[in-house]
Amino acid sequence: MAYKKAAFSLGFLLLICLFSSRLGISEAKSYTDGKIETVPIANGLSWSFYEYSCPKVEFIIRKHLKKVFKEDIGQAAGLLRLHFHDCFVQGCDGSVLLDGSASGPSEQEAPPNLSLRKTAFEIINDLRELVQSHCGRVVSCADIVAIAARDSIYLSGGPEYDVPLGRRDGLTFATREVTLANLPAPTSNTSFLLTNLATKNLDANDVVALSGGHTIGLAHCTSFENRLYPTQDPTLETSFAANLKLTCPTTNYTNTTVNDIRTPNVFDNKYYVDLVNRQGLFTSDQDLYTDPRTRDIVESFAADQEQFFEQFVTSMLKMGQLSVLTGELGEIRANCSVRNSDNLKLASVAEEEADRAEL
Repeated sequence: MAYKKAAFSLGFLLLICLFSSRLGISEAKSYTDGKIETVPIANGLSWSFYEYSCPKVEFIIRKHLKKVFKEDIGQAAGLLRLHFHDCFVQGCDGSVLLDGSASGPSEQEAPPNLSLRKTAFEIINDLRELVQSHCGRVVSCADIVAIAARDSIYLSGGPEYDVPLGRRDGLTFATREVTLANLPAPTSNTSFLLTNLATKNLDANDVVALSGGHTIGLAHCTSFENRLYPTQDPTLETSFAANLKLTCPTTNYTNTTVNDIRTPNVFDNKYYVDLVNRQGLFTSDQDLYTDPRTRDIVESFAADQEQFFEQFVTSMLKMGQLSVLTGELGEIRANCSVRNSDNLKLASVAEEEADRAEL
């Protein structure tokens, strides 16, 4: 899905529209040319990385996700969040997918990741099996997560954009302390977000745009109960707060509610409309509107969805390249949850091949 710089004829465009409608692809703007050139591409990544080794990888992933989302569109938010939590901790290396080992507990066991959807991990492994059945072990789990996140955005109504590929899978997972330090809590204010994400070369526009990922998905009561109890956050709109208290009548309640009360399953700019109306769920959400450094950005995204989409694509491309492993670094996992060196099935296959070679 490389970006095309040549002009298309009207007839060709009509043909594409017809083909897309038959595939059931939703309408969304394709961000090309200028949008892509604003974001430098990390060494080792490419827009056509699998052109020869696995040319249908993106088609395979999108085809499967269409089936998944037809059954449960809520899984889109889970896959998007998985990509965020992977990239922010020690780079987009698929380390969040790894199970724990003798060296310690996995990233999944750290408090910020306990609410990651188990189904999201299952979907990634399903995609890995599908891709490997077509192409062999050439596509990394980290790339599969990145493509799945992009398709989750697009198939739920968001922008269509290309993802540079060529990430390799990490050989280690982060400690609990590192995970906690790199995933800002929903109780964080804007000052903390700006300072924390500046260490990853993400600016205020990126912080506000990436927060827009909360336009889809669910949240647990415990992630915003600080705004309800023991005293109500004055920045909460009164009727919105009253409804939240019905869902979460006490602290430590296990219920969930939607992140975006207007269009909870559609990737759009209504999250920012929520903020302008003091109906943001987390402290980290609503404070983006309260803080004068980010208020104007929130207002501009609330007023102009295309502006939000353009910035979101830019910010996702930046985030999706954080500390990537490329070239000879890392590996291509045969199982996304296990390093190849710990994969007993892979070791037995290698032994069998070695035995056959000796005969």
